[in-house]
Amino acid sequence: MPPLPTYTQQPWTETYSEIIDVRSPSEFAEDHILGAINLPVLNDTERAEVGTIYKQISPFNARKIGAALVAKNISEHLTQHFATKEKNYHPLVYCWRGGQRSNSLALILTQIGWRVTLLEGGYKTYRAYVRNQIEQLPQKFTFRVLCGLTGSGKTLILHQMRRCSVQVLDLENMANHRGSLLGEEWEDKLSPQPSQKCFESLLVQQLQSFNPSQPVWVESESPKIGQIYLPQSLWKQMKQASCTEIQLPISARVQFLLQEYSHLIDYPNILKEKLGNLKSLCGRQKLNQWYQLIDGGKWEFLVEDMLQSHYDPTYRKSITRDFRKVEQVLSMPDLSDSSIMALLDSLLPNCSLLRA
Repeated sequence: MPPLPTYTQQPWTETYSEIIDVRSPSEFAEDHILGAINLPVLNDTERAEVGTIYKQISPFNARKIGAALVAKNISEHLTQHFATKEKNYHPLVYCWRGGQRSNSLALILTQIGWRVTLLEGGYKTYRAYVRNQIEQLPQKFTFRVLCGLTGSGKTLILHQMRRCSVQVLDLENMANHRGSLLGEEWEDKLSPQPSQKCFESLLVQQLQSFNPSQPVWVESESPKIGQIYLPQSLWKQMKQASCTEIQLPISARVQFLLQEYSHLIDYPNILKEKLGNLKSLCGRQKLNQWYQLIDGGKWEFLVEDMLQSHYDPTYRKSITRDFRKVEQVLSMPDLSDSSIMALLDSLLPNCSLLRA
């Protein structure tokens, strides 16, 4: 007699051949257990159709139609995805609340003879785990914050720190945003910011990979990166952390920003549209001056004026408010490889040995 599925509320403590999310593609896209694959037993259209019948006609009719759709979709998965699985295949299966959708697939897989584990409570169990970890994990670490005016190359420096085996929490990379008004990746429309829930899943995964006995370096972000909010637990730890400030001549910052944000030149109309959001802060007169510099192709003048009249004052205000414990100030002539290496040698003991 084939075994029945087993249940777990702590799948992160076990190892599986595969983690299967049977929810609809839109549910999966919003957030899922990291590493899971999506084998929906109802797609988005089918799920909406069954839900409408359930509410407007009857639950019985909805279950009949839903069962037929689920059977069809599971049949396709069996002939495609599961066709090559060996006898010792052991998947974890989950849906929204650990109900009918995941049980439908698990029952058939166990009838074939595979050992199947169901996530009791489904995605909601996983989400509760993430929320709990988000509250607790940041408290286990000592954070070090890298500060510096816009264009100081903080992200670039943090990436180089990784080569020295330093633990770096790259929040902008996880949020898929550079953290400012102009930080959205315009050219990659197929790669939007993750959902808030997905960001938190990524954050938990990253923090769990760190060693609590070693410091974690992070950039002096605001509590909101694009449309993503930093969890209060993390934000609190960052505000209390010791800070190292990077100082760079404004000419070097301008050149770095022109390289990093080359789309400023490639998409002048989009740039104007973005800058329009600063009208209430900078005024119509300043905005018109920037538009004239854009039309004239005077990019260095534009970036320098934007830094001096908006970004630098705004950043200094936020640093004074949020990151007060500046314990070290380091100056750099530019952001060349040699300058960054010299900075790291003075900031991190044994960094030159680890890079070798």
